[in-house]
Amino acid sequence: MAKDLSQKEAFAIASSYQFDTESIQLGPWTSYSLLNDPKHMCFVLARYKFCAKMLQGKKNILEIGCGDGFGIPIIAQDAEYVLGIDVDDRLIDGNSGRLEKIKNIEFKKIDICQAVPERKFDAVFSIDVIEHLDAPLEKPFMDNTCQCLKDDGICIIGSPNKTSEKYATERSRIQHINLKTAETLRELLNKYFVNSFIFSMNDEVIHTGYYPMAHYLFGIGVGKK
Repeated sequence: MAKDLSQKEAFAIASSYQFDTESIQLGPWTSYSLLNDPKHMCFVLARYKFCAKMLQGKKNILEIGCGDGFGIPIIAQDAEYVLGIDVDDRLIDGNSGRLEKIKNIEFKKIDICQAVPERKFDAVFSIDVIEHLDAPLEKPFMDNTCQCLKDDGICIIGSPNKTSEKYATERSRIQHINLKTAETLRELLNKYFVNSFIFSMNDEVIHTGYYPMAHYLFGIGVGKK
């Protein structure tokens, strides 16, 4: 019984399997965060955890703009299959190598504004992508995102809030050329879905508080029109 074990014996039982696990290298974006802004890693993982909770029970899931794959294992934990797509060969190649031991995740280079995967998905989510799009690309982005979805599928879009732009770094302001407010994100989702829901996020906390004071927004669309 555990009470008869010494501290050293208990520690060996509780931790040896972890030391035996092969270490996994971090991707480029996550490595930069760890070295320069480690708190940001908490925000990113919290966003993926929220998506995972909302999509629990969905078997086949697509991530549009998977980046360096940092959060996708959280989604895959309760799914049968997760496909991560991105436009950068370096990201896709790196993810495929680093995360090859997680067998229900696959990565492919696909520009969703120009093409769609061959299969339909129960759910599609996209974190920190739409705010980077040139305005003319928003329609093909949404059209093709919906084309990937089954009729009863769920779509989640996460983006920094337009009202928080004045607090962003110069690097963020340069990249974030298509930010949404809660109102404009809902308007966009309402064009494509029967039902839309908006959530606020500050740090790691998801809530339904006053939208203009939220740093981050999640929009959920359900039921394709």
